[in-house]
Amino acid sequence: MANPRLSELEHEAWQGFLYTHDHVWREIEAGLAPLNVSMAEYSVLALLGEAGRNGMRMSELARRRLMSTGGFTRLADRLERRGLIERRQAADDARGFVAVLTPEGRNVLRRAWRQQYADLRRLFFDRLDDDDLRHLARIWAKLGAGSPTR
Repeated sequence: MANPRLSELEHEAWQGFLYTHDHVWREIEAGLAPLNVSMAEYSVLALLGEAGRNGMRMSELARRRLMSTGGFTRLADRLERRGLIERRQAADDARGFVAVLTPEGRNVLRRAWRQQYADLRRLFFDRLDDDDLRHLARIWAKLGAGSPTR
């Protein structure tokens, strides 16, 4: 029977990934806290910011966030109550809805982007050179090839 344990190198690589992910995530989350925006909320606002003024279908947002429809609906409800997004009936499907950023949502997103980009540079990008970033981008592409978000 094969030994199910990780090799020392595999263990080191995996633990490094987990530690780095946790550290960067917590630091970015702390940077967003003064804006009263969670990481889950930020990710939805960022997707809507990238989608532009036409917004994005609610079902697509849930799929891209890897959330159940019910869980995503509760998240969208919170964002809507805070005046950061609004839901509109989809032009091409009367049963579907799209979410769009409100002016306040765009304002919060701009501030969140500034904060996140500064944190990412401090925690990540300033510590790596262009070769490191190219290697990482290649690795993430390899690992994400079967990802449901692609």
